[in-house]
Amino acid sequence: MSVVLARNLRKNLTDAEQKLWRFLRLRQMEGWKFRRQQPIGQYIVDFVCNEKKLIIEIDGGQHTERQNYDQKRTEWLESQGFKVLRFWNNQVLQETDAVREMIWNELENTPHLNPPPQGGRKQTNRRREIP
Repeated sequence: MSVVLARNLRKNLTDAEQKLWRFLRLRQMEGWKFRRQQPIGQYIVDFVCNEKKLIIEIDGGQHTERQNYDQKRTEWLESQGFKVLRFWNNQVLQETDAVREMIWNELENTPHLNPPPQGGRKQTNRRREIP
């Protein structure tokens, strides 16, 4: 059910979601992969970077009436280890650079969940003998 709903939401992004998606897609934020309208548990989040456990939610006017629901939703997502950033539609549309900078700062300040190994493999001093 939520997968079908997520697909429909992907096809019908709001203007603010479309604008932000242009900056998040194709690993444009220093190579971090974002997904849009992604199911997580019983919820569908607007954007998520699973590697950084970062969720970005864009709220329209209807969210002023759903504050209690949004708070419970955010609490559950945070209990799963996610950081949730919320922006209003008008912020994304009118203050795009500031929104991008806030996302960028969060990506920079959040540790990577699976850091690459340090140093790589050890070099050996063995010489290859020629037969």
